[in-house]
Amino acid sequence: MMIVDRLLEERQAEGKPVRFALIGCGFMGQGVVNQTINSTPGMELVAIANRTPERGRDAYLEAGVDADKIVSADKPGDLDAAVANGKYVITDDPSVVCQAESVDAIVEVTGAVEFGAHVTMDAIEHGKHVVLMNAELDGTAGPILKTYGDRAGVLVTACDGDQPGVQMNLYRFVKGIGVTPLLCGNIKGLQDRYRNPTTQEGFAEQWGQNVHMVTSFADGTKISFEQAIVANATGMTVAKRGMYGYDWDGHIDKAVELYDVDELKELGGIVDYVVKAQPGPGVYVFGTHDDPKQQHYLKLYKLGDGPLYSFYTPYHLCHFEVPTSVARAVLLNDPVMQPAGAPQVEVITRAKTDLKAGTVIDELGGYHSYGECETASATTAEKLLPIGVAEGCVLKHDVAQDHCITYDDVDVPSGRLIDQLRTEQAQHFA
Repeated sequence: MMIVDRLLEERQAEGKPVRFALIGCGFMGQGVVNQTINSTPGMELVAIANRTPERGRDAYLEAGVDADKIVSADKPGDLDAAVANGKYVITDDPSVVCQAESVDAIVEVTGAVEFGAHVTMDAIEHGKHVVLMNAELDGTAGPILKTYGDRAGVLVTACDGDQPGVQMNLYRFVKGIGVTPLLCGNIKGLQDRYRNPTTQEGFAEQWGQNVHMVTSFADGTKISFEQAIVANATGMTVAKRGMYGYDWDGHIDKAVELYDVDELKELGGIVDYVVKAQPGPGVYVFGTHDDPKQQHYLKLYKLGDGPLYSFYTPYHLCHFEVPTSVARAVLLNDPVMQPAGAPQVEVITRAKTDLKAGTVIDELGGYHSYGECETASATTAEKLLPIGVAEGCVLKHDVAQDHCITYDDVDVPSGRLIDQLRTEQAQHFA
């Protein structure tokens, strides 16, 4: 989005920066802080809400903010006053930033579904755009959250940099040049559904990341959420439960050999992933063109003989592109990615190991479950439990490893917002 840099330069010159706040300041959030403060003129990250506010303070300090410019705020008005005086705010209360008048948008980066739902609804109610670095929430209740955002005149959108957003940018490019996208894909380095926080502890410590998030990457839950939200934005589906997920040691261009173009057309396009392909960790879109004249040009431009043509982005840069996502929302009303309507793909819950009756299912990237993509129609028909609502559910009876857990298998905690939103979503798109 080259236009964004010019618009931000204008904002910088006018002294009217785009102001946003961060909800969550873990590994990725710290990167967003540094990127915004040191590399994004025309934008100000004015506040950080985190369970432990000192993490926000540390992130500001590491980004070069003077200590005397960092203040605490317990009320939206106090935050507004601090921003007016050129201060940066930390708080442990997300409602403070969601309700402050000086904040144009929030970036939700916790990966927590129930918490993220509360934050997003609060922000929407108070007229804030919401940029989600929370595919887990988006993949669980994204369509109904978009509906609420539309009613309020604000955007709820995924972000640039993360693989779903990079796929969507590429999808828009491919579609824009007249090629019909038939597959949106994600390149992974590892896929092992039985990884758990014990096996991933060393990697998490090495990179300073949350061990449950790292486990979610490794066991396939994260990529399932990522591909589900791409499907929901494009109207695509999955070819099978769990996607194909081929091992492919070669270049992604050659992976067109893995797919049958007629099947892809019949399904209306699919989302998928490959493991080990190069260049990783990137994304790809495979598309087709029915015009022989354009096929001739595509062959001249080294895209091969078809019928599938490969387009790829060889990297995803996560936090580096988050400020662009905020600017697109605030300045251009252009979402990076939103659900196109009713859910097309859900992420269901499968048992990671044999589980006993009475087990309280732990958090995503834990010891009890992993997520896999399934069509929304099958999820509903079979009463499959979306993994975004699985945490805290209590098993009524023993289940075996790899069992697809259903609503009939569990008691669901009462009073949760995410369950209310799921009910509303089902009714709205019935």
